[in-house]
Amino acid sequence: MKKSYRVKKEKDFKALFDAGHSVANRKFVVYSLNRDLPHFRVGLSVSKRLGNAVTRNRVKRRLRHALMDMSSQLEHQDFVVIARKGVEDLSYQDIYSNLVHVLKIAKLYKD
Repeated sequence: MKKSYRVKKEKDFKALFDAGHSVANRKFVVYSLNRDLPHFRVGLSVSKRLGNAVTRNRVKRRLRHALMDMSSQLEHQDFVVIARKGVEDLSYQDIYSNLVHVLKIAKLYKD
């Protein structure tokens, strides 16, 4: 994923958490904030409660891959995806379907 597609700065995360809208399902929480951008930007948050560094990085890789696979259907907004406990045990297909579900609830995924 290119750097221009990532939310990396603390002030951007803070703006999303303070002014953003949040939705959740059992596996993910998504905070979103509408900004005028030519493409979406995403930040990922995977807690240490999910496992060691290897496990957390595997979850982040799968999330990035799923987001790039669905990039043509995503709205041009900033959003943060927070992984909840249990995501580390899911297959890629399960991660993808749960992510699509929560993004549809957040109105960030268009068919």
